Amino acid sequence: MTIKTVAEDAGVSVAAVSKVLRDAYGVSESLRSRVRDSMRKLDYRPHAAARGMRGQTYTLGVHLPDIHNPFFSDIMSGMNTALERTQYQTLVGISQSSVTTQQALMDAMIDRQMDGIIFIGPRMPLDMLESVANQIPMVLIAHHANIDAYDTVNNDDFLGGTLAVQHLVHAGYSNIAMVSLAVPNHDDTQVTVRRENGYRQVMDEAGLRHYTKVVLAEQTPREIQAAVRQLLRSRGAPEAIFCWTDFIALEVLSVAKELGLSVPGDLAVVGYDNTSYCDLAQNALTSIDQSGQVLGLQAARLLIERIKGRTEAEHYVVTPRLVARASSQPKVGAKLT
Repeated sequence: MTIKTVAEDAGVSVAAVSKVLRDAYGVSESLRSRVRDSMRKLDYRPHAAARGMRGQTYTLGVHLPDIHNPFFSDIMSGMNTALERTQYQTLVGISQSSVTTQQALMDAMIDRQMDGIIFIGPRMPLDMLESVANQIPMVLIAHHANIDAYDTVNNDDFLGGTLAVQHLVHAGYSNIAMVSLAVPNHDDTQVTVRRENGYRQVMDEAGLRHYTKVVLAEQTPREIQAAVRQLLRSRGAPEAIFCWTDFIALEVLSVAKELGLSVPGDLAVVGYDNTSYCDLAQNALTSIDQSGQVLGLQAARLLIERIKGRTEAEHYVVTPRLVARASSQPKVGAKLT
């Protein structure tokens, strides 16, 4: 089945079919409908490689650090909403947060002539990211670097960290620890570092610096559970834990139950992302909502704008909010502030 066959069936020119395939400006809705009806009837599928030679493949690469974190499904949902009325399709690569794998996936997406890339939680150095962005339009999610070569979409991670810890302090908790992510580049571009900075600032302002403790763990169940067990069994164990993501917070709830601790009676827990699992009665997890769907939608919007020719960088920031649930109810007997 060729483009000429579609044109004959629709009663239009080959050039008209080509314009519809390219989503070109100036094509009437009636013409677009006729061509697409013929494509469906004839089961015509454009050849991706041939479209790439003409300029676009209408495929977008999406890099995920892993498939375990439920927050990424919220981001993907937002992307799908933004793309549902377009010709673009997403193809997903999973790096397991390995810099080597991230680089290999980038090369593969460029080699396959994808039109653009959305990269979530990159660990690649800034010079490598900038090099890729100079070859292909790119938007980063969960990475704070205001570089002209690419766009970024983030929430205000520092504010999110302060909201979480202020909530615990106001609920009467003093010995508050944080479980964060072990990353090779521990700098201000990382969302975890910004959340840690928010945690530390509130602890300092509340006169609780001597309780400050940040535990770092890789984002695997085994590593997280081992780190949390050690923390909760340690001398001077915390009475509250702020987790950099819900994925870790859910593991904290599990380990607490394993150790015979009640939440929030013995331990208060706050997560980050406000994923759907927070609302389940057995979790009732307080969490910072950074609206994953908005992040995904805005990332897709910005990437398409880049593909269409925008060169000036945009750095979109979502304001987070705290959603309080039973896991962080006020401490019994505490004088609330």
